[in-house]
Amino acid sequence: MSTRALRRLRGKQRGQEALDLGELTLSVSPEEEQQEQEQAEAAEEQLDVANVSQPPERKDSSQKAKKNKAQKNFSNIYEVICDVDNEAEKISPDEEAEKPDGNKRNENGDTDKSQETSTKSVSGDRVKKKKKKKKTKVTSEDRQTAPDDNIDLLLEDLEQHNGLSLQNEDCGGSERRSVLHVEHRNLNSETELKRYFGARAVLGDQRPRHRNRQFHRSTWMTSPKDSWPRFSRTGISMTLLESKDGVHYFTYEHSRDYQQVQFKFLDAVESMDPNNIVALLQLNPYHIDSLLQLSDVCRIQEDQEMARDLIERALYSFECAFHPLFNLTSGTSRLDYLRPENRAFYLALYKHMMFLEKRGCPRTALEYCKLILSLDPDSDPLCMLLLIDFLMLRSREYQPLLQLYQDWEEHRNLSQLPNFAFSTALCHFHLSQQEDMDPEESDKQKSKADIMLQNALIMFPGVLMPLLDLCTVQPDATVASHAFFGPKSQIGQPPALAELTALYVGRSCSVWREAAVMLWLEESVKEVLHRVDTKDPLVVDCQNKRKQRYQSAPRNIHRHVLLSEIKEATSSLPLEVTTQPVMGFDPLPPLDSVTSYTRPERQYVGASNESTLSLFFRSLLPNFNLQGELRQEDDMEVARAGQELNQEVNRLMVAMRDMLANIRFQEPPREDNPYRDEEEWD
Repeated sequence: MSTRALRRLRGKQRGQEALDLGELTLSVSPEEEQQEQEQAEAAEEQLDVANVSQPPERKDSSQKAKKNKAQKNFSNIYEVICDVDNEAEKISPDEEAEKPDGNKRNENGDTDKSQETSTKSVSGDRVKKKKKKKKTKVTSEDRQTAPDDNIDLLLEDLEQHNGLSLQNEDCGGSERRSVLHVEHRNLNSETELKRYFGARAVLGDQRPRHRNRQFHRSTWMTSPKDSWPRFSRTGISMTLLESKDGVHYFTYEHSRDYQQVQFKFLDAVESMDPNNIVALLQLNPYHIDSLLQLSDVCRIQEDQEMARDLIERALYSFECAFHPLFNLTSGTSRLDYLRPENRAFYLALYKHMMFLEKRGCPRTALEYCKLILSLDPDSDPLCMLLLIDFLMLRSREYQPLLQLYQDWEEHRNLSQLPNFAFSTALCHFHLSQQEDMDPEESDKQKSKADIMLQNALIMFPGVLMPLLDLCTVQPDATVASHAFFGPKSQIGQPPALAELTALYVGRSCSVWREAAVMLWLEESVKEVLHRVDTKDPLVVDCQNKRKQRYQSAPRNIHRHVLLSEIKEATSSLPLEVTTQPVMGFDPLPPLDSVTSYTRPERQYVGASNESTLSLFFRSLLPNFNLQGELRQEDDMEVARAGQELNQEVNRLMVAMRDMLANIRFQEPPREDNPYRDEEEWD
């Protein structure tokens, strides 16, 4: 055999021939070299036998093919590697197919076997090494899949052991978890906006800037912005109180430094000056109550973007303090609203939800509504049941709304709330109008919607006229003149029912403005008047229920009305709520709050000798002191700020005295007659 063939078999090339993969590998041990020589000698013998039995034309063509193959892609090392890998992949399936059949003999006898061994020897040990690597890869994949299965089994065992499904028989049990389940991807408003307008319209030409980029902790609720101050330890932490029946009870805690900042914040609120809160935020950019209070100030000044940004910053601070076991989506994590440290989290979630709803993201707002409800579903401190039906209708989640109504009707009596009585009927009507529904099912949904709407109008007749008024619809003369829907129905209803009715009408009037919905409402109203005129016993029964129930609303409903800021509802609040001061960072705190730390008492100096004018200014500005005397406080910074405020007020009073002293009244204008006597009057 020629030396060229030997060089090819041994993997050695010269001149401009293709580079060999073996030269790119690490050094080979002497034992491996000896094995290669023995294999090469065996291949030479088999190749000689193949050359003898092979016809001359085929021999020449095979030599040319080998030569072309050796001279192909010699300029790129990576292409050589890819070719060798492809050869290995092409050879290995044939070998795997031939393994179960053993050493097959063809019509030519040993010639096929010799050709097979010769092709194997041309590629050398490189193919064998590649096959070894592929085998190891397969085994590694098998090793990876096995632990994955074990991990799934372990998670299932943990779920069964911890009892992640709710097992409270009094509160709906397993159904509640399905209703309160929150999806992580729906907590991001950009997901909903991309669904409506597309990713290009939402993101635009934004490109990730890698230079001078701050690396933030990944969160679910908010995305940290580069314009925010650098985040550091804020002094807020979350601890696990207990785990009972698969439900975990957590609470937030404030460190000593954070408590001191909280005391400064309370002093800034009493000063009635937002600049003091701004100064406090400059020193403590992630103080929660300051962010909430300043967000309300920005919203009142119609700076919606800044108000929303402050709420997102507060949520980011809360999420960075989450306990490792605190889960947003399972519905098994609880926070007690009686603790003041937890209330700020409720309020931040609520305000963020309202911003999302006004922004046009009802599906994202619905997820936050379910999240707030899952934190304390039994007491529901923010009364999210008065809002969740509206968000489900806005996001067209009709089946979940009906499921919630069916699961919670037994232990919550949702049919006694005006919002659920009307929303479930409207939900059935929208289902009946879907095009992909069968005619029989559509008629069934329509008849059910008619019955539910008629029962809702009979139970809550005071809803109709305010609803038509807000929808700018003129009622029929027979409806307006009828006593059942007239002014008497609104004046005679109990105060709590009037509050619930005004809240529902002011919030949900937009979902009733469709033309098809109005026609359906008109038909139902006529049918209700017919039932009233025919002395339907349900009318008298509902009238007795209205008199016995809805006498006084609980405190959480008043809190919800204050947070909603709906004019029709806030005007119906009782005097005991409207006469007491309401703070934006803690509206209507529970009467049985569980306080972990208290604010130190503040001592006033010379308060007994104050004049009436001083008391008047103190009612406007609690930190005002006419004599300029400093109060004895532990914090010198707050005392210095109070002194500066007193000086400014004193300067203002001096300026007002000077202005009043220098006022001169103008003389009456004269007529055009210059010869008229000045002392002469008409």
